[in-house]
Amino acid sequence: MNWRGQQYWPRPDYLSSSRKRLMPQLLYKGGILAGWGKKQAVAVQRPFFDTLPELEEVSPAQADLAWMLYDIELDPAQNRYQLVHSGTVYTSFDAAVRRITTAEAGPIDFFVAQLQEKLDQQVESGNPPDAPTLADPGLT
Repeated sequence: MNWRGQQYWPRPDYLSSSRKRLMPQLLYKGGILAGWGKKQAVAVQRPFFDTLPELEEVSPAQADLAWMLYDIELDPAQNRYQLVHSGTVYTSFDAAVRRITTAEAGPIDFFVAQLQEKLDQQVESGNPPDAPTLADPGLT
C-alpha cells in the first residue's frame, strides 16, 4: 500500500527517537564507557543523523565517538533492501552529548507572538481564555 501524499501517511519520528531513546542510552551506557576511557560507535540511519544538531567533527585519532551512518537501499536485482554504509562522523563524546541535549532558545518575541496568535484564535472562536492577551511587560 502506498500512503505517500496521504494526510496521515506514517513517517519516522526522529525527534522523539533522539531525545527519548538515543540520548538516555548514550548518557547512561555511554557515560559508563566514557568513564572507562573506551571509544564508542553508534550506528544510525543517515536521515535520523541529519535531524540531529550539527556536531563538531574531530579527527578519527582524537574521536571517542564514531557515528556510523547507514542508508537502506533497494537492490533491484535481488528485490531486497540492503543496509549501505554511507559514512562515518567522528566526534568527542562530551561535546556531542552536550550539543544534542542542549536546546537552542529562539527569539522570545517570536514565541510570544505565536502564543498571542493562539489566544487571538480562541477569542475569535467565541471561547475566550482567562487571559486574552500577553501584554504583560514582564514576558519580554
